[in-house]
Amino acid sequence: MTTATAIVAGHGLALRRSLLLSKPSCASFSARALPPAAHCCRTVAATPSRTCRCRSVSSESSTAAAADTADEEEPKSDAEEYEDEEEVDPLAEVCYLDPEADAEGIREWELDFCSRPILDARGKKVWELVVCDATLSLQFTRFFPNTSINSVTLRDALASVASSLGVPLPDRARFFRSQMQTIITRACNELGVKAVPSRRCVSLLLWLEERYETVYSRHPGFQAGTKPLLTLDNPFPTSLPENLFGDKWAFVQLPFSAVREEVESLERRYAFGAGLDLDLLGFELDENTLIPGVAVESSRAKPLAAWMNGLEICAMEVDTGRANLILSAGVSTRYVYAGYQKSAATTQEAEAWEAAKKACGGLHFLAIQENLNSDGCVGFWLLLDLPPPPV
Repeated sequence: MTTATAIVAGHGLALRRSLLLSKPSCASFSARALPPAAHCCRTVAATPSRTCRCRSVSSESSTAAAADTADEEEPKSDAEEYEDEEEVDPLAEVCYLDPEADAEGIREWELDFCSRPILDARGKKVWELVVCDATLSLQFTRFFPNTSINSVTLRDALASVASSLGVPLPDRARFFRSQMQTIITRACNELGVKAVPSRRCVSLLLWLEERYETVYSRHPGFQAGTKPLLTLDNPFPTSLPENLFGDKWAFVQLPFSAVREEVESLERRYAFGAGLDLDLLGFELDENTLIPGVAVESSRAKPLAAWMNGLEICAMEVDTGRANLILSAGVSTRYVYAGYQKSAATTQEAEAWEAAKKACGGLHFLAIQENLNSDGCVGFWLLLDLPPPPV
């Protein structure tokens, strides 16, 4: 196959080859060496006095520089980091709305309703409702005994979020546990809210990580080593529906500065796609750091982007063992999105793509284009690989 150049959204991304989606083909991808990303959680406010940034992902100018810094100063442990933050009462519940937020403009919530690694006075697991919006301008938590877990309890609790904070009920509520779909959907339907199963609950997932360290693990009833009651599904990937096939695909890269530009201009430039709040999530990568992604060419790019837009796409990964590209969507859907011809070279290149994604804190993207040589996208999705929450 002849060499092709793919341009994603006018940023001039050079590709070695384009890959046919309809049959296996040879991939070529060259990733710049990136130092390991640094992860740091900050304490979430349990009172209306402050908000948080969920984590920090940064890149140093070189691995050697990072090593020199490590020699000069030992990194703080998580416990030492939290000593610098305001102490959080593990028994307190959160009811917070940023006074500068547009309450009427918060039209989507993210929620979790599940047990916690905490025992009550009866020796039974405590359940908790956690609600936030994508910017963490709205934060709400409430504990429940395990005897009152049903859709009526959840419906009333969600209604109390709106009444307590003086905000309208949202149009949509995302949740990421498939096991709670019946209860959550029923409760939301009774309130006129659309329940959306989706792992694009990024702010919620990262907030739960923080609450594990700052709240649950400090609770007097905390049970160390307790496994989550409702684990996330990770089913074997199935065949991609016919309407989701493109014509070609390619591994691509965008500088972090360009990714920011795409996210900031997403709503006015594309009808389809989804971004992430990079500032809230604490991404402090160098502007020239290359973010890995996948570009897809289709002669019916707009219909394809429209169908993809309804999937709640959350991540893409390479299965090097089977030489497949895997697309994850919703809460428990995984598709074999494409295949490539397996060889030592393509395996190395796929591993380099995954390594680049890991070095960027899991950040990557999907772009749909009418032609890999065009200077714009029909759809652009910023994606984030996240580990399952500890609860």
